[in-house]
Amino acid sequence: MQQVPLFINGKSVTSVSTQQLHVFNPADNTVIAQVPNATADEVNQAVAVAAAAFKQWRQVPVVERARVMMAYQALLKSHQDEIAELLSLDTGKVIADAKGELWRGIEVVEQAMNMPSLIMGETLENVARGIDTSNYLQPVGVCAGITPFNFPAMIPLWMFPLAIAAGNTFVLKPSEQDPLTPMRLAELFTEAGAPDGVLNVVHGSKDQVEQVLTHADVKAVSFVGSVPVGQHVYRTATANMKRAQCLAGAKNHLVVMPDANKNQAINNLIGAGMGAAGQRCMAISVAVFVGSARDWIADLERAMSKVRPGLWNDPDAGFGPVISAPAKARIVQFIEQGKTEGATCLLDGSAFTLAGHEQGNWLGPTLFTDVTPDMSIYREEIFGPVLCCVCVDTLEEAITLINNNPFGNGTSIFTASGAAARQFRHEVEVGQVGINVPIPVPLPFFSFTGWKQSFYGDLHAYGKEAVRFYTQAKTVTTRWFDDEGTTGPNMTIKLQD
Repeated sequence: MQQVPLFINGKSVTSVSTQQLHVFNPADNTVIAQVPNATADEVNQAVAVAAAAFKQWRQVPVVERARVMMAYQALLKSHQDEIAELLSLDTGKVIADAKGELWRGIEVVEQAMNMPSLIMGETLENVARGIDTSNYLQPVGVCAGITPFNFPAMIPLWMFPLAIAAGNTFVLKPSEQDPLTPMRLAELFTEAGAPDGVLNVVHGSKDQVEQVLTHADVKAVSFVGSVPVGQHVYRTATANMKRAQCLAGAKNHLVVMPDANKNQAINNLIGAGMGAAGQRCMAISVAVFVGSARDWIADLERAMSKVRPGLWNDPDAGFGPVISAPAKARIVQFIEQGKTEGATCLLDGSAFTLAGHEQGNWLGPTLFTDVTPDMSIYREEIFGPVLCCVCVDTLEEAITLINNNPFGNGTSIFTASGAAARQFRHEVEVGQVGINVPIPVPLPFFSFTGWKQSFYGDLHAYGKEAVRFYTQAKTVTTRWFDDEGTTGPNMTIKLQD
């Protein structure tokens, strides 16, 4: 039985905790490792080490910090097959999806390599006679990240490379459901040349999160997860005088207009809805068919029926199992509720099993039509391979439907009309919009900009906003005297000429 260690001060450390959690292979529910609920002393040690390392790390020139990121990027690329296979074991994802996830994380590391440009301040000469003003971006201190099960590589890489390249140190609390991948990321980061204590990893669940959120030496917290937990993390962190950046739930709609390319729209719907078994915060869970496009639902059903779940190394598998038995049971319950509430279940994947792996957390593609906004399968984030179809008569109705939803993470429209696309882009109240792009996750030189109940905080993940989140501005106003000074005291708020 593999015992997952902590990672403190650049080394793997065996926890003394007597509370161990099982790590399951989602494909068959065999136990592949045990991960500790770190003790309070161990969490304190990780934060103390990070606080001590910050004093030295912040003094390291930004170009040298960027070189660590360059070396880390190279290591991630050279180890991508190994990391992707570990990620597949951790999560059940098919290998192509696992590699895709890792690459979306590598892209953020590449952005961190640009830190010398990203944290440039501003300078203005002669703001008044003989007076100059400069603005510097400086690190905030110890930062923490609380990351979810569905992206054990990408989400940590959204956080700690940018924070550390900006001069901070970091404590990562990854999901206890798939800790193997983040541990490997930490090991490679040290191998890339990061000093001891700059990145630390602690494991656990609620108690460990609470300790991080209330620790006096933690200055900023990044979180990705569900709405209730995100709200709690935001409230607790800010009540304890910390910066907080909390990415929460979603209910993402894809609008299909009658003039769209039918095959492209259907294929993109299936990929965006079923990929990663629907366990993406940007997954499309609602297809909105406008006008005569509703006639395409039969084509969607036929195409979805050909998608088959399978093991990580099966090249024909569309997606793998969901993360856990409780997650599967919750999704099956939603499927049954949908039927009870009057939706038409065209495809029901709740009984799917994979031969030889019957104990795994398997679900097949599930498709509902005749869905209305009052149904639980529409209101709730199911987080599984379930796609709901809603039919409306006009684009205006589609926009109203989306804007009435409490979430605002992502949305898309498939159309051949520039006018329709512009109206949608302008009027829809969602932070990330795709036009003929099903999952509009921006590349890391932009920021991940969820709205409404999909985000709690002021500055979003990665991109320029994350650089601002992980730094604080210091403004310096300077004057040098070259005379005796004969003007006398300045008793006003105005800068003296």
